[in-house]
Amino acid sequence: MQIGEVAARTELSLRTIRHYEETGLVVPSARSQGGFRLYTQSDVARLMVIRRMKLLGFTLEQMRDLLGATDRLDADGELPKAERAVLVERVRAEGFAATLRTRLGRAAVARI
Repeated sequence: MQIGEVAARTELSLRTIRHYEETGLVVPSARSQGGFRLYTQSDVARLMVIRRMKLLGFTLEQMRDLLGATDRLDADGELPKAERAVLVERVRAEGFAATLRTRLGRAAVARI
């Protein structure tokens, strides 16, 4: 898919997708012979995760850290047991933090 189709599917602007690329959060899977960015369904799924993280208040650095951890866990090859445990714990902690921020946000809105 080219970036326009990805923008339509993710409801992100072209500018936002390019920004996420510049900051290293997403990398197009390929480029066409004409130099156009080409994305896979996997890239679209990653952008949807980034979109949700942004809505939950994650900073770019937090997103980069968490996505890096999940990338390491998803990578082919065996990770040392200790490294895997650290990465899994980091992902769990961030997931809990996101859930907590969402709940706290809802509670604050309910009090208004």
